[in-house]
Amino acid sequence: MINYYLLTKPNIVLGNLITLAAGFLLASKGKMDVWLFFATLFGLSLIMASACVFNNYIDRQIDQRMERTKNRALVIGLISARDALLFAVFLGILGTTTLYFFTNLLTVYVATFGFFVYVILYSLWKCHTVYGTAIGSLAGAVPPVAGYCAVSNQIDVGAAILFTLLVLWQMPHFFAIALYRLEDYAAAGIPVLPVVKGISRTKIHMFIYVIGFVMAALMLTFFNYTGYVYFAVTTLVGLVWIRLSLQGFKTQEDRLWGKNMYRCSLWMIISLCVVIPFDIVS
Repeated sequence: MINYYLLTKPNIVLGNLITLAAGFLLASKGKMDVWLFFATLFGLSLIMASACVFNNYIDRQIDQRMERTKNRALVIGLISARDALLFAVFLGILGTTTLYFFTNLLTVYVATFGFFVYVILYSLWKCHTVYGTAIGSLAGAVPPVAGYCAVSNQIDVGAAILFTLLVLWQMPHFFAIALYRLEDYAAAGIPVLPVVKGISRTKIHMFIYVIGFVMAALMLTFFNYTGYVYFAVTTLVGLVWIRLSLQGFKTQEDRLWGKNMYRCSLWMIISLCVVIPFDIVS
């Protein structure tokens, strides 16, 4: 059973559930429906797990060429391709059914959009275009919007800000992963930006995206969704990430810098998600 569990990429699912919870709580404005919250978490986690299993199935040949993925269950034959597909379908149906009966149709549509982008557009095209990271960022920005829509049943300015800031956050986050895993991506033939355009070009892109992310995140306060505690925390942690981004133009230790940027990106998004529930403008 552990191999089936790992096939769902639990760390990715957990990370997305954190942003989903932030979106849900932002829309709740201090009046949380506990049953709706857990139904949304359960349904979305199953849909995301399904998407990850499909991704593992599609990537099984690529994973053979990457050091960090060469021992995955599908690669070494611990789980058959047929069983993986059946598992993915089961998870997807159960998750969608849960959202349909316990949330609303808009949440189902938003979740389906994220699933389609990740499984069809990202997984099938990431080996053919340098824009794979950008495509994948669209899917990664769906969980907080789905959580928000489960409560509000509408896509408004708040949902748009959440979507935008998550897209902008993911770009430097995944570029950082590509930098410190550069050899793996090159060996697998995945045309990520540092492989195709070079490390210097990647650092410029990362800096621009970090600036854009911080500005987008602050919009939650400007549009009166969050208060000044959120604004202060976002500004402080954002300045740390900006400073680290600038250090990249001076360092020669690109792999180490990429790893530090990755870790900083995690602290950035966790900080925002943690502070949002405590500083919502009712």
